Amino acid sequence: MPGTVGRVPTPASPGPGAPTGSGPGVGVLAHDWANTPLGPADDWDVALQAVVQLLLASPMPMALAYGDDLVLLYNAGYAELLGTKHPSALGRPAAEVFAEIWALPGVGAVIERCYRQGEPFLEKESTLPLVRGHSATVEQAVFTRGYSPVRDSAGQIVGVLTVAAETTHVTEKLQSLSEVAAALAGTLTLDDVARVALRYAITTFDPDQASFAVDEGGGGWRMVRRVRGELLDEADERLPPLWRRAPADWSAPVVQAARSGAPSFTRDGQPLRDTAVDRHDQKIQAMAALPLGTSVVRGGLAVGFQVPHTWSPAERALLAASAELIGQAAERARRFETQHGTAQLLQRSMLPEHLPDLPRLRIAARYDPGVDGNAAGGDFYDAFLLPNGSLGVVLGDVAGHDVQAAARMGQVRAALRALALADPTPDAVLGGLDRLVTSLGAEAGTHELFVTVAFGVIDAERRELTLSSAGHPAPLIRRGDPDGRFHAEYVDVPAGPPLGLGGRPGTTTVPFRPGDTLLLFSDGVVERRRQSLSAGLATLSDAIAKAGSGDPRALCAVATAAVPGGTEDDVAVLAVEHALKPSRSASMEVPAEPTAPSRVRHWLTGQLTDWQVPESVIGAAVLCTSELTTNALLHAGTAARVEIDLSAERLLVSVADSGTRGTVTRARTDTLSSRGRGLGLIEELSDAWGTDPSVRGSTVWFEILTPPAAHP
Repeated sequence: MPGTVGRVPTPASPGPGAPTGSGPGVGVLAHDWANTPLGPADDWDVALQAVVQLLLASPMPMALAYGDDLVLLYNAGYAELLGTKHPSALGRPAAEVFAEIWALPGVGAVIERCYRQGEPFLEKESTLPLVRGHSATVEQAVFTRGYSPVRDSAGQIVGVLTVAAETTHVTEKLQSLSEVAAALAGTLTLDDVARVALRYAITTFDPDQASFAVDEGGGGWRMVRRVRGELLDEADERLPPLWRRAPADWSAPVVQAARSGAPSFTRDGQPLRDTAVDRHDQKIQAMAALPLGTSVVRGGLAVGFQVPHTWSPAERALLAASAELIGQAAERARRFETQHGTAQLLQRSMLPEHLPDLPRLRIAARYDPGVDGNAAGGDFYDAFLLPNGSLGVVLGDVAGHDVQAAARMGQVRAALRALALADPTPDAVLGGLDRLVTSLGAEAGTHELFVTVAFGVIDAERRELTLSSAGHPAPLIRRGDPDGRFHAEYVDVPAGPPLGLGGRPGTTTVPFRPGDTLLLFSDGVVERRRQSLSAGLATLSDAIAKAGSGDPRALCAVATAAVPGGTEDDVAVLAVEHALKPSRSASMEVPAEPTAPSRVRHWLTGQLTDWQVPESVIGAAVLCTSELTTNALLHAGTAARVEIDLSAERLLVSVADSGTRGTVTRARTDTLSSRGRGLGLIEELSDAWGTDPSVRGSTVWFEILTPPAAHP
């Protein structure tokens, strides 16, 4: 039976009674058996000789424990399991050879009972120490062992025959199946499923490449592949996979399996001859392709090898079980993406697609859905020019996370803008909204229509802000101190009741000078379970005060991440900066072409040089923008738009795509670049960066602070 084991060659010199040739039994029979209970090999009982010949000819690890002392005789396969114990174990009692494990349950006692009482024994799985190679590293290996009594020609039991098969790899694969099931349980999108499926296939089956394909829903296919040895860092693992799109009649084996619902196994050939796109595909000789086995999502999983490969029944069964699990996860993901996309499209369609572009008032907003991405929420924001030249800003929250809440949000937002355009006085606007919400509640037959709103008017010429609030958190203003530092203070606005209760909201007017930034936010920014609201408000104000700049886009990102812990509520933030000086801005439409990043680099370098931006800032900005552009074109697959804005404090660059798939995947993606290196570049070269999902697609941006002399 195996003990601590490794790989040591058996002696090769022939001895008495040894078979001719150079087979595995030559060295074993060359041992001096005369000084053991077995005696000289030429004198062995005929029945014993037959057992020994069978043992030596077997490719399976086998050993004979002979006589009352259970001395060992074994074949080459068993010698490999013994490792450094071989060849000294030949002819020695088993209890001495395996002294460290002989007393363990199911080891020595089982062998001795088989010898004394003639009871055969099969142990389907046992874990024993195993030494791999020459490193003497001990691992816990899994074995299946069988013990049978050996009788001589007179029918007397003279020993025990052991057959041992290591099943560690089979056990590990079964464990990996359990692990992938747990990993798939946490997936939300098809991108998530693809990442888990490919990682599992590569680590479990050790192929040269693995691929995962799903139908596009409109007749086409998309496939993502992973090649063994491909360097993937942490950023790559979190990025949306690079899908390859193909027509409905694509003939790749993984698609044929998905289309037919039947697996295919190619032992030796060129399974990718007609669909190869590079040398990796051309080298594949063996491939297994299995359908996902779901009626909702047609798809398949394939593993390929560069050498001929035969799939055992166990391996085929494991592949089939894996494909079934992946198919169930893909089905859940397809449903989630459909529901999520519909809800978010409804939500974002009711928010302004573009905010005003003003020389002195820079505006940014951010909306993040709650934990349940399938539901539309009632948070909303808006910013619009008023007839007198002032800027109206609003942020509100309609209670609920369903389509009805989103619809009411749309009604409230539209009514607020209409009221403000007629009379921008904040308390008058909220008074009119109160009557609207009361009417909507009566129409719906409910008194539980809960709506909070903060509405303000910014007069840049007078440098003041007038605000009213209907049950909404007080806005925050970031101001500069004489010593060059910044602090954040909440506006002391009268806290009126929520809309629909017949309240009369009060109004307050405060200074809003150049260099100040206003932040309006929903309660999802500061409310956390098991934490007081005052603690969340204090954390937010501290984070805003310590922000690197008052740029509104950067402050939106700071605000949404300021209070640690998850929230089940939606998060909406609107920021307005009263700039010290007008900023310079420019934009470029980027076509979805391979030369686009190069064109962006050339354009950006020329524009920033004309604006006399320092070379160090230009170099960092060009490098980061190139990464963002490449990322947008690869993952969204659509044209992009690059916008730059240079103020007295900073250079802001944003890259927006219009990929519909990106609205799902990017909302959960906090890394950049097509191959992961962009994450390090952006974090190292910029002072702030973030991702903002928009009505159509996503925007990724970064900010670099500029030296005092680098301003218009």
